[in-house]
Amino acid sequence: MTYVIAQPCVDVKDKACVEECPVDCIYEGERSLYIHPDECVDCGACEPVCPVEAIYYEDDTPEEWAEYYKYNVEFFDDLGSPGGAAKLGNTGKDHPGIAALPPQNQD
Repeated sequence: MTYVIAQPCVDVKDKACVEECPVDCIYEGERSLYIHPDECVDCGACEPVCPVEAIYYEDDTPEEWAEYYKYNVEFFDDLGSPGGAAKLGNTGKDHPGIAALPPQNQD
C-alpha cells in the first residue's frame, strides 16, 4: 500500500507535502507531483499538509480518481527508483493520463 496524489494537484503542485516527507519520495512532474510506491514508507505525513486535499491512502482514493494510483505507479516505469526526489528536481514529464488533461482551473 502507498499514498496517491490525485487530480486536485494537477497544475497546482503546492509542494507542502514534499517538505513534510521524511523519505523524499514525492517527485515533481511537469504538471503534478507523484509518490514513489516503493520509496514511500506509508507514514502519512504528506496527507494533512496538502492544501488542496489531493493525497489519499491508496484504499481511500475516491472512485472518481482511482486511475491516479496507476498514474503514480507508471510514472516511475522509466524513472526507476532514484532513491530521492530532491536531487532530480522537476523531471519535465508527466504520466500520459495527466499530460492529456485540459488545464485545471485555479480558483
